[in-house]
Amino acid sequence: MLVTPLPSPQIIYTLRCPKDVLVSLYHFSKLLCLFKDPGSLDSFLEDFLSGNVIYSSWFDHVTGWMGLTGNENFFSITYEELQQDLRGSVRRICHFLGKELSEEQVAAVVENASFQSMKGNRMSNYSQLSDEYMDHQNGEFLRKGICGDWRNHLSEAQSQRFNTVYRERMQGLGMTFPWD
Repeated sequence: MLVTPLPSPQIIYTLRCPKDVLVSLYHFSKLLCLFKDPGSLDSFLEDFLSGNVIYSSWFDHVTGWMGLTGNENFFSITYEELQQDLRGSVRRICHFLGKELSEEQVAAVVENASFQSMKGNRMSNYSQLSDEYMDHQNGEFLRKGICGDWRNHLSEAQSQRFNTVYRERMQGLGMTFPWD
């Protein structure tokens, strides 16, 4: 009997500036009724830096997945790249997947994947989630979608504290990101 090997799964890993992830998760934690109250941003910052948050440590997550860099079935992209050039990013993702799209198809993906389109889509913005689970009065799941908004929330001291831990935790990775 001839056994055909299964194809390798294609992995697309999207990561984002960790300071923006911190702010986003802080606001999300205020919305979801199942989460404990995040407290002050200062205490949440310490929880985030120690990995004591829902979904665990951002640093462990990123360093673990980025260890797959160089594998032919692994593609990483940053939220910042998607924001800067969504059309080009869609083309790069399609190339990775071995799927070539027409200009019209790329335009449709870009339109539907834009932050504004997703924010207005009840299937992706959590607006259909019951008030029992999400406090819709406290804000929206898809809040701003911009890069660098952490600057409007973190003090200089908080930013420096974050930078210290970031440098320590990411030093062995040997790569740089748009936010570095």
